[in-house]
Amino acid sequence: MSKGFLLVISGPSGSGKGTICAELLKRNKDLVFSVSATTRGARQGEKEGISYFFMDNERFQKMIENDEFIEYAKVHTNYYGTPRKFVTNQIGKGNIVILEIDVQGALQVKKSYPEAVLIFLLPPSMDELKNRLIGRGTESQEEIEIRYKNAFKEMKYIYEYDYFVVNDNIMEALKEIEAIIIAEKAKINRGKNILGKLLVEGGM
Repeated sequence: MSKGFLLVISGPSGSGKGTICAELLKRNKDLVFSVSATTRGARQGEKEGISYFFMDNERFQKMIENDEFIEYAKVHTNYYGTPRKFVTNQIGKGNIVILEIDVQGALQVKKSYPEAVLIFLLPPSMDELKNRLIGRGTESQEEIEIRYKNAFKEMKYIYEYDYFVVNDNIMEALKEIEAIIIAEKAKINRGKNILGKLLVEGGM
């Protein structure tokens, strides 16, 4: 069994991260979505261990002190974080853990978990990015402008990533990411168990 790994997908708001991740999970059975921990209360329909790991502030702070998060952040009044144990357990089973996160979070991941594979999702053009933000109809004009300006700042960090994929056509973008996954699965350090068995059988 090839060793799993942590696959981080990030990029500017409007680049299509959510759609890409949802489709990847549908198409690939060895991909597992990273379940985050949060201090906010569960909303209707959300399930413990599937939607989030729900916990109080005291427990979250203790996990921070014990270095149990790959990354974490405070958003408004609540904390959100990626539990290290969940990720390492899934990787140990040979699964690929997919983490959809913003650029700042991805840089935290790279620092605390350097073996992660980072993909930066790009729009085909900045004009198209703005059109997508407007087309979503979920933000005010002021929020759109903030997200648009932030996109330029976030793109400066692209050289911190392992790969980039331009999301012009969703099916083509998915194929590119799946090709990256195939290549990463075939890396020597992920297939030590398989290689070791073959070498022993070959008397080497």
